[in-house]
Parts: sequence; structure tokens; C-alpha cells
Amino acid sequence: MELVYSTQNSDFDPEKRYRNPAHFDRPEAGVTHAVVIGNWPKVIDAYEALGVEVSVLKPLISPPADSSGADAIAGLEQNNATLRAERDGILRLIEAAEGQSELEHPGAGELPIRLFGALKAIHEGFETLTGERDNLAGEVESLRAEVARLKAAAEPVDNAEKIANLKAQLDAANVTYRANASVESLEKAVADLQQA
Repeated sequence: MELVYSTQNSDFDPEKRYRNPAHFDRPEAGVTHAVVIGNWPKVIDAYEALGVEVSVLKPLISPPADSSGADAIAGLEQNNATLRAERDGILRLIEAAEGQSELEHPGAGELPIRLFGALKAIHEGFETLTGERDNLAGEVESLRAEVARLKAAAEPVDNAEKIANLKAQLDAANVTYRANASVESLEKAVADLQQA
């Protein structure tokens, strides 16, 4: 995976992944090529120490050699604008997570893009689990219906065998009973036999 470290806040290539080098704390796993735009030795050294290929490019707009207070203010204003854009992207993602809007790619900003990826993965996981839950609920209902059908089918056989057994015991004791006697009445007659 190629990862671009840049402080730009527009003109992103949708086919590439970007990170702001000002927020760098450690190399990311899975990076095979790092492109660093500007002078960010911490980023360069960290990836080179891992043996990752690093390309260093000059920024499109380079500051003049004699930086003045106006340049510093302009840099701070640009950083503030970048932070505001990231904050706005994160707020939109929070609203989407709370169900107030649709989850949409923020378009720019390292943190919003990373948060979008995490939220999207969570959302897809929930959709998968919901589908599996619904499938299992359908299977459970199907199994319950099958169990009920089997119980209903087994009861007459069980009762027929039970009735035949009870009648055999009463016949052996020469006890008379009605031909259409219920299971309960036959059981009572056998119980009376055993008490006598």
C-alpha cells in the first residue's frame, strides 16, 4: 500500500491514501511505499528504518528563504483551516453515527478519513450480523414448526401403544372396560388393580 504524507488540504487524488505528517507518531502497518511531500525527517527516518521505500517530493508552494511574521501567521491560518476542516468532517461523521444523517466519505483530512473507515467497517459488521440473526431466527422458527409437527405425529402412536399396553394389563386381570375408553380412564383402572 502506498501512503502519501502531505499537509495539503485540497486536490486529493481519490485513488491514494493521505496522512498529515504533522500528526505522525509512528509508521502504519502494511505500507510498502511512503511518499513524503516536504521536509519531514521523522516520517522519512521511521519508514526507512523499517526498510520501506520512501520518496521525498518538494511541496508545490515552498516558503521563501526569509520567513517573516506574516509567513508564520499565514502558516498558522492554514493549519487552523486544516484543523477546522478536519473538525467539520469528524462532526459530520458523528452525526451519521448518531443516525442524524447518512454516512458519507468526508473527502479530506486524515482523522475524518480514518474515522470514516472505522465507522464504515462497524456499519458493515452490524449489517452482516443483522442478516445472520434474521437467517437464524428463520431457521429457529422452522425448527420449532418441525418439532411441533413431529410431536403431533408421535403422540397418536405413543397413545396407541400405551392404550394397547393398558388394555392388555386389564385383560390379563379379567377387568372389563369400554372399547373407546380414554387413556386416563384406562390408567385409573390399572392403578386401582395395582392397589387391590
